[in-house]
Amino acid sequence: MTPTDEIDELLRQAGSRWRAEQPSPPEPDLERITRKPRRRWVVPALAAASVAAIAAAALVVLPGGDDEPVVAPGNGKTHPLEVRDGDRVEVSGQVVAAPGVPVRYCLPVPAISVGGPGGEAPACAPGAAVDLTGVDLTRLIDLNVIGGVKTGNAKLVGIWKAGTIAVEEQGPPATVQPGDAAPTVPCAAPAGGWTKGDASQSITPAIEQFVKARTADLQNPWIGWPEGFPTETTPGAPPNKPSVLMIGVAHGDVAAVRRALEPQVKGNLCVTQVKVSQSEAAKQQAAVEALPIREYGITSVGLGVGDKPVRVELRILDEKTLTALKPVGVDSLDLQPYIRPVS
Repeated sequence: MTPTDEIDELLRQAGSRWRAEQPSPPEPDLERITRKPRRRWVVPALAAASVAAIAAAALVVLPGGDDEPVVAPGNGKTHPLEVRDGDRVEVSGQVVAAPGVPVRYCLPVPAISVGGPGGEAPACAPGAAVDLTGVDLTRLIDLNVIGGVKTGNAKLVGIWKAGTIAVEEQGPPATVQPGDAAPTVPCAAPAGGWTKGDASQSITPAIEQFVKARTADLQNPWIGWPEGFPTETTPGAPPNKPSVLMIGVAHGDVAAVRRALEPQVKGNLCVTQVKVSQSEAAKQQAAVEALPIREYGITSVGLGVGDKPVRVELRILDEKTLTALKPVGVDSLDLQPYIRPVS
């Protein structure tokens, strides 16, 4: 019997034992169905991101790294979000115009105020200002003047050069930011479609323990929304759109994991292939945090799930920052630059 056959048989036996002992769901027999780890989101099951710092870590090359570069066809770049001098870019958010200094776009990070009590004037957070030219201050949304400083919001499109945006187009700020979409569900719907309900109720202690024992192979559970986030929710009522318990498998047999979990999940379940495990994603997060993040304009690093479990928010993905991130496995990072290229 091969190791894979043995694992499948043990998983089948564990499921059979569970069904025989209904109605009280037992804890899975982890000793019989746990493989030895080959190579660590230690986060709550429903957390979308974590910014807990990891002190130091060596750079690691993870699956799907430099061997599979993300290519923006036809422009000579190795990543579709890369920006070079002369490129058209867009930003959306707060604009500040103070006397005696250039008009500036403020990155959406915690800001400070200047001035005396009762007359505080808005200002960008340190290191979070981008100089602008060509802005029509009268067209800013929610225009306000405090202490002689004008501030408002806009979406701006212009040419990036030497750290400045020469604005060519101006309009209302974006209502939905990149990365705000509901987590997708790659699995096909079962016969009869997805059932409505709160899939988070399926994350029992047994499920959590099952995943915890396999951090080198699996990712933490998360919730997917095949029809988008719920709307018109009533307090205390289940969501009005179906949600799905998601388990990502980086290493091992997806079908075997599904067979072990199905008897324990009453609602919707999707077991899917992902690029990196929980432990690999944690190492990747640590590798990014070990960089001189201020030098590269990185404002936050969070740990999540899916094919791109490490979310990196940053000022701009220029050539210098892209080069620094490549050894970490840039195509499995969820890069969210505030200054983005426009095709």
